Amino acid sequence: MRPDTPATPAENDHADHVAEAERLERTASLYPEDSEPLLLQAAAHYELAEARDRATGLYDGLLSSEGLHNGSLVRALKAANLWEYGHEAEARAIITGLRATAPQDPAPWVIIAESLEAHDELEQAHETFTEALTLLVSEAERDSGEVPYARHPLVLGRHRVRRLLGADHDVWDALADRVNRASVSLDELHDPKRLWALGSDNPADLQAEITRLRAELGSYREALSRPFPVAVLHWSSTEYAELIAAYPALSSEYPSYEAHLASIEGALRELAASGTRNLGIVTGTVPSYEAFAASEASSPDDATLLPQYATTLAARGRAVPWPPEAGAACWCGSGSAYGECHGAPGAGA
Repeated sequence: MRPDTPATPAENDHADHVAEAERLERTASLYPEDSEPLLLQAAAHYELAEARDRATGLYDGLLSSEGLHNGSLVRALKAANLWEYGHEAEARAIITGLRATAPQDPAPWVIIAESLEAHDELEQAHETFTEALTLLVSEAERDSGEVPYARHPLVLGRHRVRRLLGADHDVWDALADRVNRASVSLDELHDPKRLWALGSDNPADLQAEITRLRAELGSYREALSRPFPVAVLHWSSTEYAELIAAYPALSSEYPSYEAHLASIEGALRELAASGTRNLGIVTGTVPSYEAFAASEASSPDDATLLPQYATTLAARGRAVPWPPEAGAACWCGSGSAYGECHGAPGAGA
């Protein structure tokens, strides 16, 4: 997700973005295991500073590196960036290749579809959104409306493009209406005729447009507000034993390994029930935790450091989404399916 920015940034804003990008690059050199998310953030800041060649350089460096976690996302970001500064043919080639590989992550699909849309390639944008939804959302999810939150931008983006094309509603548009969380209907938010209201001298027209824009901006800022998940800290059995042996004071926080696992599931279920979205789990290691404590000039046996450590790991891109998808292995590492392990009813009690 790219950082938000004003439509016409001031010159000092460009300098601020360059400074932040360079800081992130330095941080990535200190933490090579987390360099991918850090360099992606740096590239986003370079784009916001209109230093698009430097952003492309970071994307190229990531694509040539070993152990790249999400190559499809990097290629999609590179394509969108290239198109913005005149390299349309190369961008189109990357987009065509990405569509052929059919990535399972919704983010690359959203980026390339929105790039096509931004350059008035509406038919191609519509095809791209539709391909992604057909691949990533099952009929059962579509019919029930229970679509994972990460796929909502695909549903909403397709609806927006279809309104621009003047297409009639279909089953995917009905799903978009169901997942829309704005106070204004999607047909209003995505109505191409809204532009005409901006030239009206009728105060009622302008007030209605302000209301719609506020609703749209609220939804957009909500999507940007969580660049990483609300994460709960997990220790593997080996790391847990090492942690308690080294820092017995933490046994008050972790009375037993079984209680530790149950508390993770219970906490996540409570957060989900309260309406919190974008939940995740980060797995700690004792050396990493000790290094974090040292950076905070504190002792590892201070239990108040644990949630800060979890947040730091999540910010560095180490979180995995919760709950696991249907049929996936449980997050605890048991090897059993989540639904038969901690995903079973009552497991988090």
